[in-house]
Amino acid sequence: MSTLLYLNGQWLAPEDAQVSVMDRGFLFGDGVYEVIPVYSRHPFRLDEHLGRLGRSLAAIQLDNPHTQAEWTVLVSRLVATAEWDDQSIYIQVTRGPMAVRNHVFPQAPVPTVLLFAEPMNMPSAAQVSAGVAAVSAADIRWLRCDIKSTSLLANCLLRQQSVMAGCAETVLFRDGFLTEGAASSIFVVRNGVLLVPMKNHLMLPGITYDVLLELAAANGVPVEVRDITEAETRTADELWLASSTREVLPIVQLDGVKVGAGDTATGAPGPLFVAMYGWYQEYKTRVMRHG
Repeated sequence: MSTLLYLNGQWLAPEDAQVSVMDRGFLFGDGVYEVIPVYSRHPFRLDEHLGRLGRSLAAIQLDNPHTQAEWTVLVSRLVATAEWDDQSIYIQVTRGPMAVRNHVFPQAPVPTVLLFAEPMNMPSAAQVSAGVAAVSAADIRWLRCDIKSTSLLANCLLRQQSVMAGCAETVLFRDGFLTEGAASSIFVVRNGVLLVPMKNHLMLPGITYDVLLELAAANGVPVEVRDITEAETRTADELWLASSTREVLPIVQLDGVKVGAGDTATGAPGPLFVAMYGWYQEYKTRVMRHG
């Protein structure tokens, strides 16, 4: 990271930025964050990302330090000054420093606000065309996964399982039902129907999740938003992962088993994924590159 970052009202080189060791984000993970993809210097779904940031702040009882307009100005300046046309913007807000370590919220918190840009590392053409492998695990996270909290130790442990297995993601199940991935939303295709878990406190309300459902509706793909069993997931015709930075990718192998319909499983991306990927790229190009 070689561009300036924003920290508490100042634009600084990364090596000059300092945060107190008594910051509650450092000591407790008491904060929230947001990641916004940027294509050709156009933030993708900025209002939706900032809206989710506001909901996360409200959920942890922390006043939003900026209005929507103020956030937009900060993001716009960061996008304009970063060295990459395609980038991702990271926003983090913590409850700020405290005089002594105490679980109780300070009476008048002074939030720590951080923004920085990184180059957008898109999935490779090989990953899109050949698909990726995933492993599964029990969802051991807390019960407020709808908050985009900086307290991500459980997610890190679960994501590391996939790294150690040479895979791209860990698919999570709780009490016999699909929730999401360690760092993504998970979509299931069965008999031409796109299945996705309903938004609740056990999963993050993904921005890309919304985009894919909109594209499915616009192109006549039947969709069911409901509880999805582990058995349905493991016997799916297609599995996808989706996130802001990885867009949508096909999972072609889960726990060493090819994804597909029984003996006809090919271990290759399915036809609905191929269509959805095309629709997504078309939408992104139309909205982000041509206004």
